Amino acid sequence: MPTLLIRNVRPMGASPVDVLVRDGRIAGIGTALSAPADATIEEGGGALLLPGLVEGHTHLDKTMWGMDWYCNEVGTNLIDKIENERAFRHSSGHDAAAQSLALAKAFLALGTTRLRTHVDVDTQAGLRHLEGTLRTREALRDLQQIQIVAFPQSGLLGRPGTAELLDQSLALGADVLGGLDPSAIDGDPVKSLDVLFDIADKHQRPIDIHLHEPGAMGAFSLDLILQRTEALGMQGKVAVSHGFCLGDVAEREREALLARMAKLGVVLVTSAPPSRSVPPLLASRRAGVTVVGGNDGIRDAWTPYGNPDMLERAMLIGLRYNLRRDDEVEVALDTVTYSGARGCGFEAYGLVPGNRADLVLVDAQTLAHAVVSRPVRKLVVAGGRVVARDGALVAEVASL
Repeated sequence: MPTLLIRNVRPMGASPVDVLVRDGRIAGIGTALSAPADATIEEGGGALLLPGLVEGHTHLDKTMWGMDWYCNEVGTNLIDKIENERAFRHSSGHDAAAQSLALAKAFLALGTTRLRTHVDVDTQAGLRHLEGTLRTREALRDLQQIQIVAFPQSGLLGRPGTAELLDQSLALGADVLGGLDPSAIDGDPVKSLDVLFDIADKHQRPIDIHLHEPGAMGAFSLDLILQRTEALGMQGKVAVSHGFCLGDVAEREREALLARMAKLGVVLVTSAPPSRSVPPLLASRRAGVTVVGGNDGIRDAWTPYGNPDMLERAMLIGLRYNLRRDDEVEVALDTVTYSGARGCGFEAYGLVPGNRADLVLVDAQTLAHAVVSRPVRKLVVAGGRVVARDGALVAEVASL
């Protein structure tokens, strides 16, 4: 493991310092640090120093990143997208191992050193997509921390055998159990959530549930999720992704739900899509709810959009929520840095000695400037190793 001394950088926009990295950790931060005899010196040139970026919700296994263009002609309903994607992946032999690795490396080149990915598990593909993504996690384990969510994209109750596959997924190495719209997709939210929470309880794993359901339906499902979180003592172990209903319901009901989420440590994950109601970012944070940012899908059968650049995602979150002041734009950045890491449970994160050395250097004057301009990543250090320069992976990482 190399020893690095990075000179003249500004942590989160503060005054210039040097950063010493040893054994994959931040060993020291200060002015005019002495260079150990075995250290490689990197000149920061006054660059802004960020911690490694965090992707809180993506789908590595289903991306077509780097492949030929996919012509999207799918219907507008959620079930149309689910069935179209499942049929396409089956007929094309879509390779989750190769594609997840390609997108994970693209994330890494742009400074994302920790990410949570939802991976499809269903009765047609079985565990094939999971096994492919597990290979990607292993290939990058020293450089990028990847959390895998076993995700029933086609629903849990409607395809008998899915629950057993989710159980096997956690036994095989998935980190988190996923869920999907217990009312709108499964049609029996009580049974759906009972099955889901039972599996999580058996394996003592956290849960991350896609909740696209709007309005009263989504609020009803969210209430059931919160009931089970409290009853099973899963405080701090549940995330709700999307949570569109929180942007639909009346303020009084929303505030009551947010207060319960905060009390139970239930995390909210948002991609802040422009086409749906979204949970209120600043109100959620004021209530004490940790809000995490993510891309959702990137270049897949659902959407042609997306980019593995978490500074761009922070910018899009800022635009969606009309964040204009510098301190507000910094909130958007927080969703893909510190709040992102906290919400996903990534440990030893941040720019203090002792933490894992995940570092990103950009030429920007302030944090808000970095979000808005999305500058080239001048240097990316992951687990104490230089993995990218000027937006491109170094040769030994690119060849993985």
